[in-house]
Amino acid sequence: MKRLLTLVGCTVLSVFSVRAVESANEVAARAAIQKGLAWLASNQQEAGCWSNKRFPALTGLPVWAIANAKEAKYDKQLDAAVRFILGKAQPDGGIYTPDPRRGGAGLGNYNTSVCMMALHATGRKDVIPVILKAREYTASTQLTGDDEHTGGYGYDRGGRRHTDLSNTAMAIDAMRVTQDVEEFRPAGEKKVDLNWENALKYVSGMQQKDGGFLYTKSFAAAPGADAKGTPQPRGEGEGKRPLLQAYGSITYDGLLALMHCQLQRNDPRVVSALDFCTKHWTLEENPGQGAQGIYFYYDILTRALNAAGIDEIVRTDGSKVAWRDAVIQKVVSLQKPEGYWENANNRWWEADPVLVTSYSLIALEYAAGIAK
Repeated sequence: MKRLLTLVGCTVLSVFSVRAVESANEVAARAAIQKGLAWLASNQQEAGCWSNKRFPALTGLPVWAIANAKEAKYDKQLDAAVRFILGKAQPDGGIYTPDPRRGGAGLGNYNTSVCMMALHATGRKDVIPVILKAREYTASTQLTGDDEHTGGYGYDRGGRRHTDLSNTAMAIDAMRVTQDVEEFRPAGEKKVDLNWENALKYVSGMQQKDGGFLYTKSFAAAPGADAKGTPQPRGEGEGKRPLLQAYGSITYDGLLALMHCQLQRNDPRVVSALDFCTKHWTLEENPGQGAQGIYFYYDILTRALNAAGIDEIVRTDGSKVAWRDAVIQKVVSLQKPEGYWENANNRWWEADPVLVTSYSLIALEYAAGIAK
């Protein structure tokens, strides 16, 4: 009996220890989020935007992070930012700054997708008409035809026929996240949606035999190249690791897109993607890209694994990683004393502290269960 009580006592202590670790991570995440939100609030521009006002997505990302946190003390900043985003809504439904050099829009698909999700996160009823129009724009910019681009998206509606998985996954994400607003479409109007069959075909076509995903099909023909097809030398200390054609953040993009296409966890494409993620699990770099895009990597990794219902990463040696705790610990450790995050590597604009602070906050919010 004494031995049994001892074993029970050890078990109880073990449970309390696990809970203490989880509680400590949650406390750390919330503290980091508060510091990050305060930094964003203090760096908002008078117009209500952040960073480069030509790109409303750079305001949409802070809005998304602030809205997820549900902190009433930032309502003033949130209201001003929402007004700025609404002011960027165009007659065609897109949310962007017109730019004749890009077929009439400045990164129209990317900006619209991010802003749709940001506005949706606010839960405000007054933004629903704008989201509905944005859904029409996004549905209309999905490429049709009968080639490798069918079902996909590029950065803009006009210009050359081009698609990539990053913009495609962002559009898929936005359309799935905002699908509930279709209930508010005026009577008599046809509900709007993607061609999900073509979207899934496009995404599946970007997956490689090892389960990883490519940014573009052209990248597949350029071994030893970066995501855009440009040959890249390995950084210091990286000589012994293979340069991946498929890489970390784009593979999590692909995984999230597969989940939004409503595949089951046992679908071979999902299983293969998760196998790739497990094999290349790390938070020290964006696998295959080093420091490039590492904060977006934290963001998309967290949202993709959350969507897939994954609680643990099972390593190839059989060890298990509680990825939420790992993400919280890593991201918190990178926060500057002033509350922001910054990447010394400016690939994909990550030297912009507004951008990477937003990515970091969103990652923490999903990892800590603050956002769903």
